[in-house]
Amino acid sequence: MENYFQPEIECADRETILDLQNRRLVETVARVYANVPYYRNLMDKKGVKPEDIKGVDDLPRLPFLTKDDLRDAYPYGMLARPLADCVRIQSTSGTTGRRVVAFYTQNDLDAWDSCCARAIVAAGGGKEDVVHVCYGYGLFTGGPGLNGGSHMVGSLTLPMSSGNTERQVQFLCDLGSTILCCTPSYAAYKAETVHEKGARDKIKLKADIFGAEDWNDEMRRDIENSLGIRAHDIYGLTELCGPGVSFECSEQTGMHINEDQFIAEIIDPETGEVLPEGEVGELVFTSINKEAFPLIRYRTRDLTRLSRKPCSCGRTHVKMARLMGRTDDMLIIKGVNVFPSQIETVLINKGYPANYQLVVERVRNTDSLEVRVEMTPEMFSDNLGEVAAREKELANALKAMLGITAAVKLVAPKSITRSEGKAARIIDNRKI
Repeated sequence: MENYFQPEIECADRETILDLQNRRLVETVARVYANVPYYRNLMDKKGVKPEDIKGVDDLPRLPFLTKDDLRDAYPYGMLARPLADCVRIQSTSGTTGRRVVAFYTQNDLDAWDSCCARAIVAAGGGKEDVVHVCYGYGLFTGGPGLNGGSHMVGSLTLPMSSGNTERQVQFLCDLGSTILCCTPSYAAYKAETVHEKGARDKIKLKADIFGAEDWNDEMRRDIENSLGIRAHDIYGLTELCGPGVSFECSEQTGMHINEDQFIAEIIDPETGEVLPEGEVGELVFTSINKEAFPLIRYRTRDLTRLSRKPCSCGRTHVKMARLMGRTDDMLIIKGVNVFPSQIETVLINKGYPANYQLVVERVRNTDSLEVRVEMTPEMFSDNLGEVAAREKELANALKAMLGITAAVKLVAPKSITRSEGKAARIIDNRKI
């Protein structure tokens, strides 16, 4: 039997959802126009006023927002409420040191917790469960999001964060964790550790909630078989609220978008034209219940499709398919967004030429990143100690920028193949 956290919302009929979206959209547009000069300027340039927006059908009249807009407005330029009303920030890494900072009022946090609570209940969680959260905490949204959702459900919450896998396995066994929240690659690694320690019969896991990185059905089946669980997908963006924008139900055929909080569109990434249901395109979100940091028509750069086909779980909110790629060159490594432009910034600041390659591997279900960098003729040396010192210095600078460890391999000048077209910067050997 399917369980719901808020059945009156999750199973509402289409007319009820649309009425709610129309009302909240009109209110949000008026509030953003009045309180956010940056976005007011975008609307004025497009010749649209708040009174022109009567409901969801008028969304295409509004301008898009991009991550560049959020960086340009950093830190307070997109804030729609007084700073005194805000109680928390979350943040992404920045491509040139300028981060995207998302603000939350207490009502925003409560709404986010509700979205994550819906995901936990959809995965089979309840008050009697032990929710083991090993997403990262701090500025990253993964840990705080599922932590808050677990509290709202009333489950016992283990705020484990990531790393220290032996302790993770001990707590899985000793505290009887039943719901595991982490990246799929970390779950696979944890499964290997459980088997190596002969602890398979000691764990009580029944479900996983996976997000923050790409994975495929083969990986899902492997983890499910290894841990004896059902694995559920979850999707989110720091810019919107983190995990909980959408989540997978027992049907496991896509993620229900929380339509009382977000309006989803699929557009042609080249023309910006809204595409019909079922076509693959770029996912665009409008947040309609955020107080501090509402975003209107935010371009995610993620490629997917939407479907309103009735779901056997009983939920009526539209589904998005698993992501099918991106319109930019962002990589997701160990749950962290990595842009080549971030790496270019570090290289240029350190005096290296911007000719490099990124090699991504997945070994034993763990991602690794190697950055191959050409030295200038002046840097080139047969002194291995000097080269090693340079590699270590550059690796430290990259970690400070990216937030993850990358292996650095310095190579001879002009040894990386040039391209007459778009440079082949990325070699991704993962099967995802």
